[in-house]
Amino acid sequence: MERLKEIINLYGRWEPLNEYVERIEAYKESDFSLAIENMKAMLESIGKEICKTQGVQIESTASIQSILKKAFKAVGFKSSEAVTQISSALATIAQKIGELRNDVGTIGHGKTLEEIENRNDPFDDISKEFFISSVEIISCFLIRSFETENPRIHIKEKINYSDQEDFNNYWDELYGEFKIGDYSYLASEILYYVDFDAYLYELENFNEGNNHND
Repeated sequence: MERLKEIINLYGRWEPLNEYVERIEAYKESDFSLAIENMKAMLESIGKEICKTQGVQIESTASIQSILKKAFKAVGFKSSEAVTQISSALATIAQKIGELRNDVGTIGHGKTLEEIENRNDPFDDISKEFFISSVEIISCFLIRSFETENPRIHIKEKINYSDQEDFNNYWDELYGEFKIGDYSYLASEILYYVDFDAYLYELENFNEGNNHND
């Protein structure tokens, strides 16, 4: 899933998705039913994050198909027959992943001992690659489309490093200093100047956490 990793690294706000990617890759060979569980969860997370950011409400009982259809519309594409067809196709693939998860997954629904033992029988190497590639394509498409239509502010003058003292101190307490030869750099400085998107993402999480504690 190298392409998806590149997209996640390019847009810092999506960094938490790496946890799903790592699990999918880890379980690909050892227990593909768990890889399916994480594929479905990742698609739902992407859809929900897009809808949340755009202020689109999602019902608690919404299917993954419904979530991705709403996410596609929330991206900001103008309505057209082609857009409707593409969104429906992507949502249908996601729905099939959800159905497959219900069929083979062992976490969300209890299975008989025989079902648990045989849960990975339907998958050969070709089908595994197909499912992983499909999920990767959908994930990359949604993230790239969303980021293209709704770019974050990248002008560093809008958020000055020196103005974020509380967050910088918090981040530096967590990760300290990094030394390179005779030079040393604070963790917050590295994050700000090396990956500004990631800095914005962590700053937003920090501010939201403080607001919730007030």
